[in-house]
Amino acid sequence: MSQKTSQIRETVKFVFFALIIYLIGFIFGFINFSIDLANPEDRTVIKGEIKNEVSFFKILTQNLKVIMTTLSGGLLFGSMSIIALFLNGFVNGVVLESCLSTTNPSNALKLLIPHGIFEIPAIIIAGAAGLKIPYEIIRYLAGKKEQILTKEDVKEYLTLALISIILIVIAAWIEANVTLKTAKAMLNSTTWEKS
Repeated sequence: MSQKTSQIRETVKFVFFALIIYLIGFIFGFINFSIDLANPEDRTVIKGEIKNEVSFFKILTQNLKVIMTTLSGGLLFGSMSIIALFLNGFVNGVVLESCLSTTNPSNALKLLIPHGIFEIPAIIIAGAAGLKIPYEIIRYLAGKKEQILTKEDVKEYLTLALISIILIVIAAWIEANVTLKTAKAMLNSTTWEKS
């Protein structure tokens, strides 16, 4: 097996591990919100006024903070990446359940999918990058490699980081220019309510 193939397999393992952590958080968020708000009278409705000051740059700044926190996993042996992955999954689980409880599934998907197909992979890829560095340090400490970080390790980390940043920029643009307009249109129409 070539070194390149081995690196690709290793990267896929990190992405898969990051995905599992994210999904565990997502399931907890979705189920916890459903249980806590099982009584329809207690539900907090998302429906409300969308403020005009929400902009691409505000969304991008917030999303980049998430990505940078997730990428920084190497600073505390991956714990920051694991926490960020879990919490983002949890929040997205709560958001999906809340959307599904206040509007019909079609509207919920219109609000979440356009930017989510970029945002969620960005978070997971950033998590994979954040877990890469601690993994390599542990391998070095265990005597399984001669250098703490090789050029290939750094290159792989930076590639994953760059991919996640590009995806999060795209997601922020879509959220500001598509999702918010869709939400405003839904709020101004009679199609918001769950049927």
